[in-house]
Amino acid sequence: MSFTVALQMDPPQSINIDKDSTFVIGLEAQKRGHDLFYYSPDSLTLRDGMVYADCATLEFRRKRGNHCTLGAFERRALSDFDLILMRQDFNNPRRYTALAHMLDHLKGKTLVLNDPEGVRESPEKLLITHFPDLAPPTLITRNLQDIYDFHAEHNEIIIKPMNGFGGLDIYHMREGDTNLPAVYDMLCRLHSEPFIVQRYIPEIRQGDKRIIVVEGEPIGALLRVPADGNARANLQAGGKAAPGQITARDREICARLKTTLIERGLVLVGLDVIGDYVTEINPKSPTGLQQIYKLQGIKCEKALWDAYEARLAAFKKKVRAA
Repeated sequence: MSFTVALQMDPPQSINIDKDSTFVIGLEAQKRGHDLFYYSPDSLTLRDGMVYADCATLEFRRKRGNHCTLGAFERRALSDFDLILMRQDFNNPRRYTALAHMLDHLKGKTLVLNDPEGVRESPEKLLITHFPDLAPPTLITRNLQDIYDFHAEHNEIIIKPMNGFGGLDIYHMREGDTNLPAVYDMLCRLHSEPFIVQRYIPEIRQGDKRIIVVEGEPIGALLRVPADGNARANLQAGGKAAPGQITARDREICARLKTTLIERGLVLVGLDVIGDYVTEINPKSPTGLQQIYKLQGIKCEKALWDAYEARLAAFKKKVRAA
């Protein structure tokens, strides 16, 4: 059965077809006969309980310089679609949260994945705090003395903003480092939320592992190895991609998280693991699918669309029974 699928994403004309995960998610949808549409998050409109957007038909193809075709835009009620995928870049937490609240009005009418409420209630750096034995020792605070005490206890720490992304504003403080007050003052000027402070995990030198998890099951993994002299492994911050292996520990972690992820409607997440510890659970537009395929030949988007179709079948059955 074919479905109508609307992608809430950044302009498809501007994506990098060699790296973009939404691109291969769209290609897999087309292989299965689903009809794609695009709308910009900026066109999302809520009026009198109805959610609208300026939508255009979308076709992807793996042809550099001619990778997509957009039809004419028209204002449509998003409840007309079978499935909405939230796939825009996560670079403004407040904006993302506002959009998720607006999409809540589609509940019971159109399936939205990942579930907007589930995403809001699962901040990347906070969800894992409900499983403290799976995370490195972690402190969340804006209190400088608490950070001093934590630093003294663990000798080496990482400090970062709660809503940071892309490796921005992440600092590695070594034993005896006298720069902590200056780093603290700078973070206070730039960020209003509490800070995440974690014990430094030396295994970061072997890489920060991104595990693509679908319905709680690990599908593929990518190592992001930091450059020499850099504690940040993010690819945007100079990290290098390498094949990642899913270990027995990774499967144990996913088994512990599975029920929570499924109940929150987090079909696709990116799990960040360093050594034996989870540092983040990313439910907002996880990436890495193309890199995993290039390094290991695993097409995560196949497992993802199996899950999307199963969720959609269950959703439609529930709506018919209501």
